[in-house]
Amino acid sequence: MKFSVCIDSVFRDKNLSESLSLVKSSGFDAFEFWNWRNKDINLMAEEIKRLELSVATFCTDGGNLVDPELHNDFLQGLKESISVAKRLGCSTLITLTGNERSGIARERQIETVVTGLRLAAPIAEEAGITLLLEPLNTAVNHPGYLLSSSSEAFNLIEHVNSDHVKVLFDIYHQQITEGNLISSMLGNLQSIGHLHAAGCPGRHELQFGEIHYANVIQALRSAGYSNYFGLEFFPSAEPALGLEFVKGLMD
Repeated sequence: MKFSVCIDSVFRDKNLSESLSLVKSSGFDAFEFWNWRNKDINLMAEEIKRLELSVATFCTDGGNLVDPELHNDFLQGLKESISVAKRLGCSTLITLTGNERSGIARERQIETVVTGLRLAAPIAEEAGITLLLEPLNTAVNHPGYLLSSSSEAFNLIEHVNSDHVKVLFDIYHQQITEGNLISSMLGNLQSIGHLHAAGCPGRHELQFGEIHYANVIQALRSAGYSNYFGLEFFPSAEPALGLEFVKGLMD
């Protein structure tokens, strides 16, 4: 299992160079972020080389999957995001469905997402990129978002039927939505391309809240999970507090 630090949450008050230096000095070799359009990609590429860091993942940009009229925008944004990913040596990209559309049957909206991902999959495959479809909780953080259930996400990508489309399982979001975390992950491990983690409730450090992350990480290790475990928490104190806790679980 590999670990990465989300600089847009853990180091949200720091500039890019400071954030990446802190990732490295905290004992981590990989990072991730959200929107590439608001980042200095030239500087990021220089800092990656200087600090010997890897980019675990970041988000695609443009359009959405739930509206068929925006699929072309989504595909164009995907191509642009892939270009950035290749420059940064990144092999996965996070994609979101978009919000639920009123007045349209849910089944039809899910079918539209499947169609969009089927269009995107050969583009990703040709580039050597894996798309990560992320369910989000709608009860606390993302009201109106289409996809909240991990089981629905796993079923959805099964219909897409591409090795280059997997699920980003966010442990924090799924604790709010459905619980049963370890069983859900281990039962679908081959379909999970990335994990996100934060304490729940609050989305703070992993040692705070109701999720026993030591058990979660041990179960994933024992099952052979080898992709990234992304730290996407919002510190309640100095970021070092949360990162030191995770380092203790890494040993």
